[in-house]
Amino acid sequence: MSVFAALVSQLARLLEPLFAASATAAAIVIFTLGVRLALHPLTRAAVRGEKARARLAPRVAELRRKHGRDPERLQRATADLYAREGTSPLAGCLPMLLQLPVFFVMYRLFSASEIGGRANELLGDRLFAAPLGGHWADALRDGGPLGAQGIVYAGLFALIAAVATWTYLRARRAMAAGAPGAAAAAESGIPAVPGMAGMAKALPLLSFGTLITAAVVPLAAGLYLVTTTTWAAAERAWLLRDRGRDVRPAGVGRSGSRRSAA
Repeated sequence: MSVFAALVSQLARLLEPLFAASATAAAIVIFTLGVRLALHPLTRAAVRGEKARARLAPRVAELRRKHGRDPERLQRATADLYAREGTSPLAGCLPMLLQLPVFFVMYRLFSASEIGGRANELLGDRLFAAPLGGHWADALRDGGPLGAQGIVYAGLFALIAAVATWTYLRARRAMAAGAPGAAAAAESGIPAVPGMAGMAKALPLLSFGTLITAAVVPLAAGLYLVTTTTWAAAERAWLLRDRGRDVRPAGVGRSGSRRSAA
């Protein structure tokens, strides 16, 4: 953690002429963007896997139709299909998992009163009127929701809510676009995995969980969250910009007309 603190402090000193008292906050934003940029190749690979899984949905539905009453055989056949196509149902989790250590270090860095046996000077740094080591509850006690600190948190929450809403709406549209694969599974006569429909509806709502997290962690960790979620939303929008062209029902050509049977 002391190495991480040294990196943030050094970057803050470089940014101080531009951002003054908010230099450490700016350093956190830039450091977070650097982490996301380093993870971008993995995110691209994860999105390619997501597109591949969407393309394979009709074939997975066909496997479920054939082997739905033999779960072990269905599992092997599905795993073989994903292996042949070079993708995995869990491939998209890796970028998110690799970010967790950075978030926890950020949380600890602005929660610890001492670093390496010395007082943690970063706790005194601010984002405008709010200390980076402070919490929303502290802001409410010191001036209320419309006080100087409360307004900083209000802006943070508003940005997180806007990103979460955009992510939610895009996820719902993506689920609707994936309906052909789901319809094929339903037509096969094999019951869906228990609870999967409810889980699919609930997953887009998880983006709003960032609001709850930001309300209870130090402001510095909340700043990391809003930066990484904003990057993630913009990055996915860019990487999936051609999703409508990639995801087509089986048997439909690029021109939109269904191929005639030979």
